[in-house]
Amino acid sequence: MCARRFLFVIFGLTLLFVAGAFFIFQYGGSALIRMATPQGHFSAPPPRSGPDYALGSSWLARPGNNDDPAAWVPDGMVTTVADNPAATFYVHPTTYLERDRWNAPLQPGGDAGFRARLFVQSQASAFNGQSRIWAPRYRQAAYGAFLLKSGDATKALDLAYGDVLAAFDVFLAAQPVGTPIVLAGHSQGALHLSRLLVERRAPLAGRLVAAYVVGWPLSVSADLPATGLPPCNAPGQAACVLSWQSFAEPANASLVLDNWVGSKSTNGMLRERKDMLCVNPISGTRDSAAEPGANAGTLVPTPDLASATLAVSQVGARCEDGFLLIGGAIPALGPYVLPGNNYHVYDYALFWGSIRGDVERRLKAFRK
Repeated sequence: MCARRFLFVIFGLTLLFVAGAFFIFQYGGSALIRMATPQGHFSAPPPRSGPDYALGSSWLARPGNNDDPAAWVPDGMVTTVADNPAATFYVHPTTYLERDRWNAPLQPGGDAGFRARLFVQSQASAFNGQSRIWAPRYRQAAYGAFLLKSGDATKALDLAYGDVLAAFDVFLAAQPVGTPIVLAGHSQGALHLSRLLVERRAPLAGRLVAAYVVGWPLSVSADLPATGLPPCNAPGQAACVLSWQSFAEPANASLVLDNWVGSKSTNGMLRERKDMLCVNPISGTRDSAAEPGANAGTLVPTPDLASATLAVSQVGARCEDGFLLIGGAIPALGPYVLPGNNYHVYDYALFWGSIRGDVERRLKAFRK
C-alpha cells in the first residue's frame, strides 16, 4: 500500500512538471530552460535502427498482445467490443523526464514506462467499447524539447514523429478494407497526430471516424484546411476533428495564448485567437454548454490508488474563447491542477464516459 501510494505521488508530480513545461514553452525563464534542456546536442540514431512495428513488443497496446492496458475499464464496469469494431490509433503524451538525451529509448522502463502504460490505460481505454486499440511505443521527444526553439529540439520532435508515422503505416496496413479509423492522442501525442492528419490525408480519406487531438491547440482557419477535415460541429458528425483544453474558472490561459497567437501553421498562416478550436466532449458540439447531468462519467482515483471509479453527472463544460471551461461538483482528481486553473493533466479523465459515448455516436454516423 505505501509503495503504491508513493508511486502515485511521484507520478502526479512528474506529470505536473511535464504539463507545466509544455505550457511554459518559450516563456518560463532561463532557470527552467537550464534545468530542462537535455545535455549535449541531438545525435541522430544509426540508419534502420528504429522500432520494428511488425513486433508486438513495439506496441503498448495491440490486438493479440497479452496484458493490454487499453482493455481496462473502471471498477464495476463490464464491456465487450462492439461487432464489426473500428480501429483506434492512440499516441500517448510525454512521459520521459530525463535530461540525458533528446529522445527517450523505445522502451524506457522505470517510471517513464509506467507512466506511458498508465496513459494508455486511462485515456485510450475510452475507445475500447467501439474499437480495437493500437498504441505504439515511440522515441518520444524529452520534455526539454518543448522549451526551446532550436535545431536540436526540432530534430528530436521530428524523430519522434517519424516513429509515430511508421507505426501508423503498419497499423493502417493491418486493417481490413473498410474498417473505420479513429485517431486519438494527448499533448505531445496530439501534436504528432496534427501532423499525421496532413501527411496521411489521402489514405485516411473516407475511413476516418474522428480525430481526437486533445491538449494541443489547433486553429480552425490555419491548421485544419491542410487536413481536409472540418471541426466537429455536431454530435452525429463523422470525419471531423475534436480538440479541447480544460480550465476551471477563473481561468488564466495566458501561458498558452502568449506563444500560440501569431505562430505559423505548416502552410505559413498565422494563428489567431478567435480561431482556436474547442469541441465540448460532453455535447459533441462547439457552441453549446453541457450541464453536469449530461456528463457520462469522470475517472476518479480510488482511496487505495489501485484503480478508478466513474463519477457520473458531476462535471459540466462549455467552450468559450477557444478553451473548455469546466464547472459543477468537480471531483478531487489530485493536486496537480496547473497555474491558471489549467486541468491539462485531466483532459481525458474529466470526460472519460462522455468520450466513450461520443465515439459511439460518430461511428454510427460514419456507418450510415
